[in-house]
Amino acid sequence: MFEFEIIARDPGTRARAGRLFTPHGVVETPAFMPVGTQGTVKGLDPSELSTAGAQMILANTYHLAQRPGAAVIERFGGLHGFMRWDGPILTDSGGFQVWSLALRAPERQLVRIDDDGVTFASHVDGRRWRFTPESATDLQIQLGADVIMALDQCTSAEVDEQYARRAAERTHHWARRCRDRWLERQAQGSRSQALFGIIQGGHYRDLRRWSAETIVALDLPGIAIGGESIGYSKVDTASILDWIGDLLPENRPRYAMGVGDPDGFLVAIERGIDLFDSVLPTRLARHGALLHREGRLRILAAEFQTDERPIDPECRCLACRQFTRAYLHHLFKCRELLGYRLATLHNLTFCLDRVSSIRTALLEGRFEEFRSDVKQQPARPGGRSWQRHVAC
Repeated sequence: MFEFEIIARDPGTRARAGRLFTPHGVVETPAFMPVGTQGTVKGLDPSELSTAGAQMILANTYHLAQRPGAAVIERFGGLHGFMRWDGPILTDSGGFQVWSLALRAPERQLVRIDDDGVTFASHVDGRRWRFTPESATDLQIQLGADVIMALDQCTSAEVDEQYARRAAERTHHWARRCRDRWLERQAQGSRSQALFGIIQGGHYRDLRRWSAETIVALDLPGIAIGGESIGYSKVDTASILDWIGDLLPENRPRYAMGVGDPDGFLVAIERGIDLFDSVLPTRLARHGALLHREGRLRILAAEFQTDERPIDPECRCLACRQFTRAYLHHLFKCRELLGYRLATLHNLTFCLDRVSSIRTALLEGRFEEFRSDVKQQPARPGGRSWQRHVAC
């Protein structure tokens, strides 16, 4: 049920275009996956996601295990039946959310990590939860995603080498246990699902290469590059992907976790990445930051109060085809829900179209030309930087 094929390459970089075959359809790669943390991409229904160009979406095990519960979702035929999305779905293991929970309130000791797994207090009701590699795998099998992730231990950019090494060791140990549980469940006739392992190692080149070699040796259907640094800084992301690029198997899809700004797409793709995700486009939208070829527009700014232009005249989304910047400014000033929906639809369409354009350039053999054109685009004063750290 799962295959991955490469159909085009750029001769000057590691960039490639491919196809990932899943039980719920083919994903044309490279592909950006919108994040539907709690079984929904905030504000949009499945038909709107399809119109925007989404092929595959991501949902979160940590959140869905608590509300409504994996057993409830399983009763409806898994996430596909529950949320009425008929395309491929990826679920993460919850490792990032557990890490971010500990980061936000270290004095409350909400999280305890040991070699067997992680214990944490729910952010919803304070109830104690225990995730092990086996239980995280079982939960994702219940959720019914096409691609599931091994449980891992994330690290911040500031941790020392000893801590990063210990976290990577745990990640490797947990990945082996996740693989064993996944193989066991597949043999028992569970849904056909692909398990991806996650490379860790922080900002340390030797650790990243060691982690890449270890995860690749597990011979899983896909490889992910994780850690808080992925998606945090384009420079850091580029360095980490450069360190391990020669170690990643050519015949497996590669997933850079947390890359979600338009500039970051090129950084990842030219280094051989096939899949990426982030909450950045939708979260920016809810705060009135609209993506544009020249940067981003802060739609609440007074300059847009009487602006008759669309957000971006080259964008095909409903917000740009039917409404003005002045109207979006009004909706955000009044905190009308339509404003958040239109902004979300625009930002996702913008990102999905950007990646689609990159794929087309790869297929037509003009990736270098496309990359040069993007770098030469004029910058809107104060508006070039899309990226900031946004936790899932």
